[in-house]
Amino acid sequence: MRLIPILTAASVALLVVACQPAETTTQPPANEPTVDSAPPTADANALTSTGWGALRIGMTRAEVEAAMGPTATPEAVGAAEPEICDQFRPQRAPGGLLVMLGNGVLSRVSVFEPSALVTVDGFGVGSSAAEIKAFYGERAVVTPHAYNDAPSEDIYVWDGDRPGQDEYLTDASRRGIRYEIGMDGRVMQVHVGGPDIQLVEGCS
Repeated sequence: MRLIPILTAASVALLVVACQPAETTTQPPANEPTVDSAPPTADANALTSTGWGALRIGMTRAEVEAAMGPTATPEAVGAAEPEICDQFRPQRAPGGLLVMLGNGVLSRVSVFEPSALVTVDGFGVGSSAAEIKAFYGERAVVTPHAYNDAPSEDIYVWDGDRPGQDEYLTDASRRGIRYEIGMDGRVMQVHVGGPDIQLVEGCS
């Protein structure tokens, strides 16, 4: 007979617990998936103001040759005083690419036909001067070509502050791109690197 009160008390306790609201923990809403906003990685095969591929402006001759090999055509290019300025195509470089070394360090990389290389902005041999000027706008410094009549011209795009129209840069830390435009109004050569991109005739 004493089991009845015990069971009744237990049942009451269970009913009380069951009637109490369950404790809940409010979790903050999960963040919605977001689109990756990281800037796109530049094409590793694109020409930039600092060089191309493994070739970086400022490399020594030994570093250039370790990256791309020695000159492939010593009789075809070069200069009278290679210790001051030299220009050549390394053995493992693609066709239509020349490197320039000023005072023993890589100062310029140039491409011409048949090169299909383009700058990081998508312009290369054969690109229209009009498209280049429209793309860069006020950043572009347009100057007459040294030897050919218009529409031949040079279009410079420098990193950092835009230089004056007729200013010749000598600061070795400056970097830029020069699009050399031919008589057809299209790019015939692209030069990237330091102040030596301004040289109009190889090492002179």
